[in-house]
Amino acid sequence: MGRRTNSISTAAATLLVVLAAVAGGERVNKSTSVGSFWSTAKEEGDLLRLKSTVAGADLSDRTVQEEEDERQLDGGFSSLEGMLQWTIGHSDPEKLKEAALDMQRLSPEELKERQMEIKELMEKLKTPSDSKLMKIAIDDLNNSSLSLEDRHRALQELLILVEPIDNANDLHKLGGLTAVIKELNYPNPEIRTISAWILGKASQNNPLVQNQILELGILAKLMEMVHSEFTEEATKALYAISALIRNNQEGQHLFYGEAGELMLENILSNSSVDIRLHRKSIYLLADLVECQLERRNDVELPFFSNQILLKSVVDLIASPDLDLQEKALYAVKNLLMLRPANALVFKDTCELDVELGRMRHQLQQLILDDNSNEYALDMENLRREVELIFLEKLDKAKSGST
Repeated sequence: MGRRTNSISTAAATLLVVLAAVAGGERVNKSTSVGSFWSTAKEEGDLLRLKSTVAGADLSDRTVQEEEDERQLDGGFSSLEGMLQWTIGHSDPEKLKEAALDMQRLSPEELKERQMEIKELMEKLKTPSDSKLMKIAIDDLNNSSLSLEDRHRALQELLILVEPIDNANDLHKLGGLTAVIKELNYPNPEIRTISAWILGKASQNNPLVQNQILELGILAKLMEMVHSEFTEEATKALYAISALIRNNQEGQHLFYGEAGELMLENILSNSSVDIRLHRKSIYLLADLVECQLERRNDVELPFFSNQILLKSVVDLIASPDLDLQEKALYAVKNLLMLRPANALVFKDTCELDVELGRMRHQLQQLILDDNSNEYALDMENLRREVELIFLEKLDKAKSGST
């Protein structure tokens, strides 16, 4: 064990000296003082403190040193100086001195050779950039002989990498959108699912990527995937559609052109559909109505007054899922704000007043429960807001009809 420790210490000392030579270039001090040799040290006191910590003379900074060690192990070295500091803190001072003397005996040619070797080593130790990692994953996807496992891994890596907006913006330039879209036709449903997920994540709140994907004409394919028998695939496809057309007028026109309103109506009116599809559909509906409210000069679509749709939305208020209830309330609120005449349909056909009363009773029970009190109060405030808008619009609609 002692022999192994000595060899590690010697290696660390040699690495430090060579690193110092690289950092200092040809400016090598011929002094035998280690402190003078390490030209990148901030303070001689820093050197002494680090060396004395290793020797056990200064225990007061041990926690700081341990934290630094942990940080370096976790994220690597952020700079050459950081690597130098770590190396000297883990070196035997005597071994370090011996290595320094050995380095001073090297000829200029030998020193230059050592410098080149350590530079090559440091290049290998560098973490590749996100752009390079994305290109590697994209190249893998373009490899037709890639195994299913490796294809899945490449997509998972892209899913993580496209989250930062700068990376998402680079995806198309690197050929990533074309590669991922191609995977939407892959026989394996998991591959198709992750591919749709990537498109949704990359385009979320990102007009640049939204338009790039829409120009590639993939919206119809995603809408087809929403009808998949694999629930996860259908859910991620609907997520991608929602991300693509959110606050994007051209995307919404394309969505309606592909009969997207019928797709939403079919999902919302089908009680056997997975609840995740209901949530995403009602959220998308509320968003579409909100966009219509912001563009009041546009021709209003008859879809927003469809009685089957309105009834389906009100029925979801009675869902046992509180999240779905909340999304349905927001949708009703926006629909009431869009067309006051909807209030009559909401009352006569959908019995909104009955559902709001039933919900009030349910929330009163939840408010008594400490575990759900805060959320129930927020929901009651929203329910009450919707009820007030409903009554106001109902009065106006009745006045207008007389």
